[in-house]
Amino acid sequence: MRTWMCLICGWVYDEESGLPDEGIAPGTRWEDVPPNWVCPECGARKEDFELMEI
Repeated sequence: MRTWMCLICGWVYDEESGLPDEGIAPGTRWEDVPPNWVCPECGARKEDFELMEI
């Protein structure tokens, strides 16, 4: 599982946790997040996220 960070506000999407409150189940890979999804903090598009290396 990977994590993705919003380059605008720094919010992090964790594939392992998903976003159940937004209908994105735990374990949902970034590629499977809907293309029209936006950052819950600032409204940035998926294109504004970057893979975080740990």
